Amino acid sequence: MVSNVPSWLLLLGLNVLIAGGAVLALIYVRRRFPGLRGDERSEVTQFAFMLVGFVYAFFIGFVVSAMWSQIHTEDDQARNEGAAGVQLARDLTVFDKADSDRIRQSLLDYERAAVTEWNLAAVGQSFPEADNALRRLYTAYEQVQPRTDTQKTFLAKAFNNLDKTSQARTERVLQARIDVGPPWSLWAIILLTSGLVLGCSIVYGVEQPKMHRVMVATVGVLVAANLFLVLELANPFIGQIATSPEPLHEVIRVLSQPA
Repeated sequence: MVSNVPSWLLLLGLNVLIAGGAVLALIYVRRRFPGLRGDERSEVTQFAFMLVGFVYAFFIGFVVSAMWSQIHTEDDQARNEGAAGVQLARDLTVFDKADSDRIRQSLLDYERAAVTEWNLAAVGQSFPEADNALRRLYTAYEQVQPRTDTQKTFLAKAFNNLDKTSQARTERVLQARIDVGPPWSLWAIILLTSGLVLGCSIVYGVEQPKMHRVMVATVGVLVAANLFLVLELANPFIGQIATSPEPLHEVIRVLSQPA
C-alpha cells in the first residue's frame, strides 16, 4: 500500500475513513441509545477513556520508536556502503590508467545494479545482475598487477573496502526480505487498542452533541495519524520516511566525474 499509494492520499484516506466513520458511529449511538448519557456512566467511561488512552499512547510510542530505530540503523548501513564505494572511486587514481578505467567501469556497473536492486529487494524480488556485477568488480581488482608499494597498499585497502561494500549489500538485501512490517499479532493489538480508544471516545459522556462530535473527530484524526505513521515505518526501504539509496547515487556521481 505504501509503495503504490502517495503518502498524502494515504493519510487523507485514513482520516476520512477513521475520523469520518467514528463520527457516523457516534451519531448512530446517540440516536440508538439516548439513555447512555448519565453521571454514573460518565465517571466510568472517563476512567476507562483515560486508562485506554494511556495504554494506547504508550504502546504506539513503543512501536513507532522501535520502527524508527530500525530505519536509523539501515540509514547508517547505507551510508557505510556508500562511503566504502566513494572511497573505492577516489582511490582509482593510484592505479595505472588501464586498470583504473577497467575498475571504474566495473564499479559503475555494480553501483547502478545496486540502485536497481534497491527497490526490487524491498518487495521481495531478486536482481541477479547485481551479483554478477559484484563478481566482475572483484575480478577487475584481481587483475591488477601493482608496480609500486603505493599501489600494493591501495590495492589491499581497496579489497578491504570492497569487502565492506559486499557485506553491507548482503545485509541490506537480507534485511529487506525479512523486515516486511509488523506481524499479524502486533497489527491485531494496534487495531484493537485503536478501536478501544475510538469506542471510549464515542460513549464518553459529553452533553453537547457538537462538542462530542469534535472530540470524536479529533481522536479519529489522532488514530488515523498513528496508523499512517506505523504504515510508513513498517518497511525500512519503502515510503517517504524509508532509508534512501542516495549514498549509492553519490558513488555513481563520483564515478561519472571526469577522471
